[in-house]
Amino acid sequence: MKKDAVTLSMAERRAEGLLWVDTGENMNQQIYARGLCQDFNRTRADETEKRERILKDLFAFCGENVWIEPPLTLAMGKTVSIGNGTYINSNLTLVDDYEIVIGERVLIAPNVTMSTTNHPMHYKARSRGEMYCKKVVIEDNVWIGSNVVICAGVTVGKGSVIGAGSVVTRDIPSMCFAAGSPCKVIREITDDDLKEFEPIPE
Repeated sequence: MKKDAVTLSMAERRAEGLLWVDTGENMNQQIYARGLCQDFNRTRADETEKRERILKDLFAFCGENVWIEPPLTLAMGKTVSIGNGTYINSNLTLVDDYEIVIGERVLIAPNVTMSTTNHPMHYKARSRGEMYCKKVVIEDNVWIGSNVVICAGVTVGKGSVIGAGSVVTRDIPSMCFAAGSPCKVIREITDDDLKEFEPIPE
């Protein structure tokens, strides 16, 4: 039997996209995750094995050959999955109260923010810090330019490119270039784009 919204726990309300507020359990996870994040941010560039261990502990899943350039900022950690071969440049901010899924071979430039969380528009509905969450998905082979904001509920489709400075409020389909605030599709990415550069010699 499905629970009435009034009887749902805060974690269940968060998963249903309903309003919720922070609980002690949630705050304890944030303290743990932010501690690991601080440890990661204090590592030296040559401490690659230490970085890898921290990231495995921090995230729900962190694939092979993932590189994240410090500093990294997040809240929960265990709500985030990152696929193999993904490269993340400095100053990524994850508002990760709910799930963030980053695919394989994703490129993320500096100063990118991904947020799963929103607050109600009317102040009376957020007087205790009430919020609601929606999953963010970055599919395989996406490239996200510098200073991009990915808002709650957004999926960026496979192979797409998000131009620098964009604010992405809606889903972006696969294999297209999108940019702007709000972000909109500019054009498709096709095999003609392979002709822009000579292939790298093997």
